[in-house]
Amino acid sequence: MLPTPCYVVGDAHLGVASREAERGLLHLLRTVPEDARSLVIMGDLFDFWFAWRHAMPRVGFRALAALADLHDAGIPVLWIGGNHDCWGGEALRAETGAEYTLDPWRGLIGPWDTLLAHGDGLRDKEDAPYRRLRTVLRHPLSITAFSWLHPNLATWIAARSSHTSRKARARDGGAGLLAVGSAALADPDGPRLVLHGHSHVPMLRQTGRGVYGNAGAWYLDQQYLVIDDAAITRRQWNGATPATVLDRIERQAL
Repeated sequence: MLPTPCYVVGDAHLGVASREAERGLLHLLRTVPEDARSLVIMGDLFDFWFAWRHAMPRVGFRALAALADLHDAGIPVLWIGGNHDCWGGEALRAETGAEYTLDPWRGLIGPWDTLLAHGDGLRDKEDAPYRRLRTVLRHPLSITAFSWLHPNLATWIAARSSHTSRKARARDGGAGLLAVGSAALADPDGPRLVLHGHSHVPMLRQTGRGVYGNAGAWYLDQQYLVIDDAAITRRQWNGATPATVLDRIERQAL
Protein backbone atom coordinates (compact mmCIF):
# COMPACT_ATOMS: atom_id res chain seq x y z
CA MET A 1 0.00 0.00 0.00
CA LEU A 2 1.16 3.51 -0.83
CA PRO A 3 0.09 6.30 1.52
CA THR A 4 -1.66 9.42 0.33
CA PRO A 5 -1.28 12.13 -0.80
CA CYS A 6 0.56 10.44 -3.68
CA TYR A 7 2.21 12.34 -6.54
CA VAL A 8 2.21 10.66 -9.97
CA VAL A 9 4.69 11.80 -12.65
CA GLY A 10 5.18 10.31 -16.09
CA ASP A 11 7.41 10.40 -19.17
CA ALA A 12 9.98 13.02 -18.23
CA HIS A 13 12.41 11.75 -20.92
CA LEU A 14 15.42 13.30 -19.24
CA GLY A 15 18.11 13.60 -21.87
CA VAL A 16 15.87 15.24 -24.46
CA ALA A 17 13.78 17.28 -22.02
CA SER A 18 14.52 20.99 -21.89
CA ARG A 19 16.56 22.44 -19.03
CA GLU A 20 13.44 24.18 -17.81
CA ALA A 21 11.48 20.90 -17.70
CA GLU A 22 14.30 19.13 -15.86
CA ARG A 23 14.66 21.96 -13.34
CA GLY A 24 10.91 21.93 -12.79
CA LEU A 25 10.96 18.19 -12.11
CA LEU A 26 13.78 18.59 -9.61
CA HIS A 27 11.84 21.37 -7.89
CA LEU A 28 8.72 19.18 -7.75
CA LEU A 29 10.68 16.23 -6.31
CA ARG A 30 12.11 18.48 -3.62
CA THR A 31 8.61 19.64 -2.62
CA VAL A 32 7.23 16.10 -2.28
CA PRO A 33 8.06 15.77 1.45
CA GLU A 34 6.18 19.02 2.14
CA ASP A 35 2.86 17.79 0.72
CA ALA A 36 2.97 14.11 -0.30
CA ARG A 37 3.64 10.82 1.44
CA SER A 38 4.49 8.73 -1.65
CA LEU A 39 5.58 9.10 -5.27
CA VAL A 40 4.85 7.07 -8.41
CA ILE A 41 6.93 7.34 -11.59
CA MET A 42 4.97 6.01 -14.55
CA GLY A 43 8.01 5.14 -16.67
CA ASP A 44 10.39 6.78 -19.13
CA LEU A 45 11.95 9.03 -16.54
CA PHE A 46 14.95 8.85 -18.86
CA ASP A 47 14.95 8.99 -22.62
CA PHE A 48 17.56 6.23 -22.42
CA TRP A 49 18.75 4.22 -19.46
CA PHE A 50 21.09 1.24 -19.27
CA ALA A 51 23.14 -0.01 -16.36
CA TRP A 52 26.52 -1.43 -17.28
CA ARG A 53 28.45 -3.31 -14.60
CA HIS A 54 30.69 -0.34 -13.80
CA ALA A 55 28.96 2.61 -15.48
CA MET A 56 25.61 4.41 -15.63
CA PRO A 57 24.41 7.26 -17.86
CA ARG A 58 25.25 10.67 -16.40
CA VAL A 59 21.95 12.12 -17.65
CA GLY A 60 19.46 12.44 -14.83
CA PHE A 61 22.03 12.10 -12.06
CA ARG A 62 20.40 14.87 -10.03
CA ALA A 63 16.97 13.27 -10.42
CA LEU A 64 18.31 9.96 -9.13
CA ALA A 65 19.87 11.77 -6.18
CA ALA A 66 16.53 13.47 -5.45
CA LEU A 67 14.77 10.09 -5.48
CA ALA A 68 17.38 8.68 -3.12
CA ASP A 69 16.78 11.64 -0.80
CA LEU A 70 13.04 10.87 -0.81
CA HIS A 71 13.75 7.27 0.13
CA ASP A 72 16.04 8.42 2.93
CA ALA A 73 13.29 10.76 4.15
CA GLY A 74 10.87 7.82 4.42
CA ILE A 75 8.87 8.64 1.27
CA PRO A 76 8.16 5.42 -0.66
CA VAL A 77 8.84 5.66 -4.41
CA LEU A 78 7.24 3.23 -6.86
CA TRP A 79 8.82 3.21 -10.34
CA ILE A 80 6.92 1.54 -13.19
CA GLY A 81 9.54 0.86 -15.85
CA GLY A 82 8.81 2.18 -19.34
CA ASN A 83 10.07 1.31 -22.80
CA HIS A 84 12.95 3.82 -22.47
CA ASP A 85 14.15 2.90 -18.96
CA CYS A 86 13.55 -0.85 -18.90
CA TRP A 87 17.21 -2.00 -18.75
CA GLY A 88 18.97 -2.03 -15.42
CA GLY A 89 16.20 -1.85 -12.87
CA GLU A 90 18.34 -3.55 -10.24
CA ALA A 91 20.80 -0.64 -10.35
CA LEU A 92 17.94 1.83 -10.04
CA ARG A 93 16.65 0.00 -6.97
CA ALA A 94 20.09 -0.08 -5.41
CA GLU A 95 20.91 3.58 -6.08
CA THR A 96 17.56 5.17 -5.22
CA GLY A 97 15.77 2.73 -2.93
CA ALA A 98 12.73 2.85 -5.21
CA GLU A 99 10.50 -0.15 -5.79
CA TYR A 100 11.07 -0.74 -9.51
CA THR A 101 8.98 -3.09 -11.66
CA LEU A 102 8.40 -3.79 -15.34
CA ASP A 103 5.16 -5.62 -14.55
CA PRO A 104 1.77 -4.00 -14.00
CA TRP A 105 1.29 -3.10 -10.33
CA ARG A 106 -2.00 -3.77 -8.53
CA GLY A 107 -2.42 -2.49 -5.02
CA LEU A 108 -3.84 0.21 -2.79
CA ILE A 109 -2.96 3.88 -3.00
CA GLY A 110 -4.71 5.09 0.10
CA PRO A 111 -8.27 3.72 -0.28
CA TRP A 112 -7.99 3.42 -4.09
CA ASP A 113 -7.74 -0.10 -5.57
CA THR A 114 -5.26 0.78 -8.31
CA LEU A 115 -3.75 -0.78 -11.44
CA LEU A 116 -0.59 0.85 -12.80
CA ALA A 117 1.14 0.09 -16.10
CA HIS A 118 3.37 2.17 -18.34
CA GLY A 119 1.17 1.36 -21.33
CA ASP A 120 3.60 0.17 -24.01
CA GLY A 121 2.29 -2.90 -25.81
CA LEU A 122 -1.16 -2.88 -24.21
CA ARG A 123 -3.23 -2.07 -27.30
CA ASP A 124 -4.29 -5.35 -28.87
CA LYS A 125 -3.80 -4.80 -32.63
CA GLU A 126 -1.82 -1.57 -32.90
CA ASP A 127 0.96 -2.74 -30.59
CA ALA A 128 1.35 -6.30 -31.91
CA PRO A 129 4.55 -5.53 -33.92
CA TYR A 130 6.05 -3.68 -30.97
CA ARG A 131 5.35 -6.59 -28.61
CA ARG A 132 7.40 -8.86 -30.85
CA LEU A 133 10.24 -6.34 -30.92
CA ARG A 134 10.05 -5.88 -27.15
CA THR A 135 10.52 -9.61 -26.63
CA VAL A 136 13.80 -9.40 -28.54
CA LEU A 137 15.04 -6.20 -26.92
CA ARG A 138 14.41 -7.45 -23.39
CA HIS A 139 15.80 -10.93 -23.93
CA PRO A 140 18.80 -11.65 -21.65
CA LEU A 141 21.02 -12.42 -24.66
CA SER A 142 20.18 -9.07 -26.27
CA ILE A 143 20.87 -7.22 -23.02
CA THR A 144 24.20 -9.01 -22.58
CA ALA A 145 25.26 -8.22 -26.15
CA PHE A 146 24.33 -4.55 -25.73
CA SER A 147 26.30 -4.37 -22.49
CA TRP A 148 29.49 -5.17 -24.43
CA LEU A 149 29.20 -1.90 -26.33
CA HIS A 150 31.04 1.15 -25.06
CA PRO A 151 28.55 3.43 -23.27
CA ASN A 152 29.21 6.31 -25.69
CA LEU A 153 28.45 4.12 -28.71
CA ALA A 154 25.50 2.42 -27.03
CA THR A 155 23.93 5.74 -26.09
CA TRP A 156 24.45 7.09 -29.62
CA ILE A 157 22.68 4.04 -31.07
CA ALA A 158 19.81 4.27 -28.60
CA ALA A 159 19.32 8.00 -29.21
CA ARG A 160 18.86 7.37 -32.93
CA SER A 161 16.54 4.41 -32.66
CA SER A 162 13.65 5.75 -30.61
CA HIS A 163 12.55 9.01 -32.24
CA THR A 164 8.94 7.96 -32.85
CA SER A 165 8.19 7.04 -29.24
CA ARG A 166 9.46 10.30 -27.77
CA LYS A 167 8.68 13.10 -30.19
CA ALA A 168 4.94 13.51 -29.91
CA ARG A 169 1.73 12.33 -28.38
CA ALA A 170 -0.03 9.14 -29.43
CA ARG A 171 -1.70 9.52 -32.80
CA ASP A 172 -4.98 8.23 -31.38
CA GLY A 173 -5.03 10.96 -28.74
CA GLY A 174 -4.76 8.40 -25.99
CA ALA A 175 -7.97 6.61 -27.02
CA GLY A 176 -6.31 3.19 -27.25
CA LEU A 177 -5.01 3.18 -23.70
CA LEU A 178 -8.25 4.73 -22.45
CA ALA A 179 -10.08 1.74 -23.97
CA VAL A 180 -7.68 -0.67 -22.24
CA GLY A 181 -8.17 1.09 -18.93
CA SER A 182 -11.95 1.29 -19.33
CA ALA A 183 -12.12 -2.47 -19.94
CA ALA A 184 -10.21 -3.10 -16.71
CA LEU A 185 -12.50 -0.75 -14.80
CA ALA A 186 -15.59 -2.49 -16.19
CA ASP A 187 -14.45 -5.88 -14.86
CA PRO A 188 -16.37 -6.77 -11.66
CA ASP A 189 -13.10 -7.91 -10.11
CA GLY A 190 -11.13 -5.05 -11.60
CA PRO A 191 -9.59 -1.97 -9.96
CA ARG A 192 -11.29 1.34 -9.31
CA LEU A 193 -8.37 3.40 -10.58
CA VAL A 194 -6.23 2.72 -13.68
CA LEU A 195 -3.19 4.85 -14.50
CA HIS A 196 -1.02 4.67 -17.61
CA GLY A 197 1.84 6.65 -19.12
CA HIS A 198 3.39 6.22 -22.57
CA SER A 199 0.81 8.04 -24.72
CA HIS A 200 2.02 11.48 -23.56
CA VAL A 201 -1.65 12.52 -23.42
CA PRO A 202 -2.64 13.95 -20.00
CA MET A 203 -6.07 12.72 -18.98
CA LEU A 204 -8.33 12.29 -15.98
CA ARG A 205 -11.73 10.76 -16.65
CA GLN A 206 -14.50 8.95 -14.83
CA THR A 207 -15.32 5.76 -16.74
CA GLY A 208 -16.92 2.44 -15.99
CA ARG A 209 -16.70 1.69 -12.28
CA GLY A 210 -13.94 4.15 -11.53
CA VAL A 211 -11.33 6.58 -12.79
CA TYR A 212 -8.84 6.46 -15.65
CA GLY A 213 -5.83 8.75 -15.55
CA ASN A 214 -2.63 9.59 -17.38
CA ALA A 215 -0.14 12.12 -16.04
CA GLY A 216 0.97 12.93 -19.59
CA ALA A 217 4.56 13.73 -20.51
CA TRP A 218 6.37 15.93 -18.01
CA TYR A 219 8.85 17.07 -20.66
CA LEU A 220 5.97 18.43 -22.78
CA ASP A 221 3.46 19.77 -20.24
CA GLN A 222 4.86 19.64 -16.69
CA GLN A 223 1.59 18.09 -15.54
CA TYR A 224 1.14 15.49 -12.81
CA LEU A 225 -1.56 13.75 -10.80
CA VAL A 226 -2.21 13.89 -7.08
CA ILE A 227 -4.13 11.10 -5.38
CA ASP A 228 -5.58 11.64 -1.94
CA ASP A 229 -8.28 9.86 0.01
CA ALA A 230 -11.09 12.09 -1.18
CA ALA A 231 -10.20 12.87 -4.78
CA ILE A 232 -7.75 12.71 -7.67
CA THR A 233 -6.55 15.92 -9.30
CA ARG A 234 -4.60 16.70 -12.45
CA ARG A 235 -2.28 19.63 -11.89
CA GLN A 236 -0.08 21.96 -13.89
CA TRP A 237 3.32 22.78 -12.41
CA ASN A 238 3.86 26.53 -12.63
CA GLY A 239 7.10 26.93 -10.73
CA ALA A 240 5.40 27.68 -7.45
CA THR A 241 3.04 26.12 -4.95
CA PRO A 242 0.21 25.47 -5.00
CA ALA A 243 0.14 24.17 -8.59
CA THR A 244 -2.80 24.93 -10.88
CA VAL A 245 -5.60 22.35 -10.59
CA LEU A 246 -6.87 21.40 -14.08
CA ASP A 247 -9.24 18.51 -13.28
CA ARG A 248 -10.66 16.92 -10.14
CA ILE A 249 -12.71 13.77 -9.58
CA GLU A 250 -14.20 13.17 -6.16
CA ARG A 251 -14.14 9.62 -4.84
CA GLN A 252 -17.61 9.93 -3.31
CA ALA A 253 -19.05 10.63 -6.79
CA LEU A 254 -18.14 7.13 -8.01
